[in-house]
Amino acid sequence: MRYVNSRLFISDVVPFGSPMQPQIVFLVENHQDTARYMQLYLQQLDYTVCVAGDMTTALREIPKSRCHVLISDIGLPDGDGWQLLEKLGEDRPPFAIAMSGYGTSNDQSKSRAAGYDYHLVKPFTPDELLAVLRQADKMKGARR
Repeated sequence: MRYVNSRLFISDVVPFGSPMQPQIVFLVENHQDTARYMQLYLQQLDYTVCVAGDMTTALREIPKSRCHVLISDIGLPDGDGWQLLEKLGEDRPPFAIAMSGYGTSNDQSKSRAAGYDYHLVKPFTPDELLAVLRQADKMKGARR
């Protein structure tokens, strides 16, 4: 993400009025600043955003949220994003994005095997996230 004086400037990366269907995104991220900036960015894109800082909370809240997209950090304080997706089972959202500071082929393979649709390597740009969200939006439209 692009920051200037610790502020994310959404208008620099996403044109206002960007045509995307409203969706519910569930974000699992234990780093508070990252979670806050991602939440602001996603809200600017007209997503409804639910946030959890650990796997236990995510497991409890994701089924209630009826989210369309899960964005989860792989490294969580009480487990990992791979375990999270496995434990969600039938409650797993239709589209899942893993994010991690590690991007080895092993990490990406593990994310695919766990059921993630994409594995974003931190730090990623807002444009990279937006491209993946647009793919999720297209898949949602195709599933109607």
